Amino acid sequence: MGQGAQVSLLGFAPWEWLALVEHELLLFAGFFFLLGALDEFAVDLIWIWLKLTGRAKVARLAEEKASSPLLGRAAVFIPAWQEERVIGTTVAHALAVWPQQDWRLYIGCYRNDSATAEAARFASRGDPRLHIVTLDSDGPSTKADCLNWLYRAMEQDEARSGKAFQMVVLHDAEDMVDPAALTVLDAAICGSDHSSRADFVQLPVLPMPQPGSPWISGHYCEEFAEAHGKGLVVRDAISAGIPAAGVGCANSRQILAQMAAMQSSQLPFAADCLTEDYELGLNVTALGARGRFLRLRHSDGRLVATRAFFPARIDQSVRQKTRWVHGIALQSWDRLGWSSRGGRSGLAEIWMRLRDRRGPLTALVLALAYLLLALAALGWGAAQMGYAVAWPLSPAMEALLIANFVGFGWRILWRFAFKLREYGPGQAVMAIFRIPVANIIAIMAGRRAVMAYLQTLRGKAIFWDKTSHDAHSVWIASRKATQRRSGAL
Repeated sequence: MGQGAQVSLLGFAPWEWLALVEHELLLFAGFFFLLGALDEFAVDLIWIWLKLTGRAKVARLAEEKASSPLLGRAAVFIPAWQEERVIGTTVAHALAVWPQQDWRLYIGCYRNDSATAEAARFASRGDPRLHIVTLDSDGPSTKADCLNWLYRAMEQDEARSGKAFQMVVLHDAEDMVDPAALTVLDAAICGSDHSSRADFVQLPVLPMPQPGSPWISGHYCEEFAEAHGKGLVVRDAISAGIPAAGVGCANSRQILAQMAAMQSSQLPFAADCLTEDYELGLNVTALGARGRFLRLRHSDGRLVATRAFFPARIDQSVRQKTRWVHGIALQSWDRLGWSSRGGRSGLAEIWMRLRDRRGPLTALVLALAYLLLALAALGWGAAQMGYAVAWPLSPAMEALLIANFVGFGWRILWRFAFKLREYGPGQAVMAIFRIPVANIIAIMAGRRAVMAYLQTLRGKAIFWDKTSHDAHSVWIASRKATQRRSGAL
C-alpha cells in the first residue's frame, strides 16, 4: 500500500500510531526506570556515608580463630532432595574445615531418596557429628517441611542428651562452607558481650563462576556481589529486617523456639512457604529481636562467605528466580504485610519491603523496554522508507531520557566496582556484558511467578521446585589449589 493510500484511524495513519505507541511506552518505561534509579541512588548515598564514617569497615579475622572452640553447641541443618552428586562433597568439606566437636550436622533425606542418604553417610567416614534424618514421607514436599523434620530431630537429641543447642545454622546441599563461618556465627550469637549479641546473623553468599556457563551462572556473581556488598550492609545500618539467604545464616535456639511456640504446629518453619528463609530473617525483627549482617575477611583478603555454584542453564535459572519472586514479592506480601518490630511499620522497613517486592514490576518495565527497542527499530526502518517521522520529543521527555542514560551509566559503574573487588577485572568486565542476560531471565521469571501465584490463589498446592546440582565449587577450588602448588614447585 502506497503512502498516499494509507488508511487513517481517528486522524492517524498506521505509522503515526506506531510512533504514538512508541512515545507512550517511552514515557512509561522512562518514568519507572528513573524511579528505580533514584531508589538505588538513595542506597548508594547511604553506603557511601557508611564507608566515609567507618561504619561499613570490613574487619580482618585472625586465622587462629577459625578453629577455636565454640562458645555454644551448634546444629547445622541441610535439607536435601536428590542431591547424591554433591552432598558427599559438602559433608566431607564441612566436617574437615570445622574441626570443633561441639556441633552436629543434620541432613534431611526423604525415604524415597536413599541415594542422597548413602552419599552423605559414605562421605562422613563414620564421623559421629553427622546425623541423617530420614523423612517418613516421599519427596519432595517443601524445603521448609524438610527443615521442620530436622528441627524435630534436634529436639529429640536435646531431650535424650539433656544438652541444649544454642545456635542453628542453615545451609544447602551444594554449599562450600567457609572455614571461619562457624566461629564467626557462634561469636555473634553466643558471645559474652550481651550488648552485641544477635538472634539472627547472615554472612555473605559468594556465587562462584562455573566453567562452561559464563553467561547464565555468571550473572549471579555480580548480583550477589552488589546485594551482599552494599544492599544488606545498608539494610543492617538502618535497622531494617535482614532477610535470610537460607545459607550461611544462623538463628539462636531461643528465637527458633519462640517462633515455633507461635505456630499451631509448634514448628518454626512455614511449610506452605516458598521462601521460608526470607521470612525467617524478617520474623526475627518482627519479634523485636536483633538481626545482623556481618562482613569479615580472612588475613589474605578473602571474604568470609558461603561459596557455591548457581544454575548453569537458563531453564534452571528461570525456575529458581521464579520461586524467589513468587515467594518474596507475592507470597510474602500476603503472609507478612508491611509490619516490622512488634507489628509496627517503619519507613525503613516499608522502603526495604518495597524493594524486595518490585520483581514483577521490574519484569514488566524491562519487557516494555525491549519492546520499545523493537518498535524504535521498526520506526527507524519506516522513516528510511519515507513514511511518517518519529513523534517529536518534548524538553521534559528529553530530560527524562538523559536522566535514564546517566542512571544506567551510574549503575554500570557500581556493578563493575563491586564485581572487581571480589572477582577481578576479567569478571568485572563480563558483568557489563551480562546485563541483557540478567534482564531476560528477570522478565521470564517475573511472568512465571505471577502465573504461579495466580494458580496458588485458585488452590494449587506449592512444592519444592528445586534446582538440580551436578557440580560442586569445592572441586574447582581444590583444582585451583593443586595448580597453584604445582606452579610453585
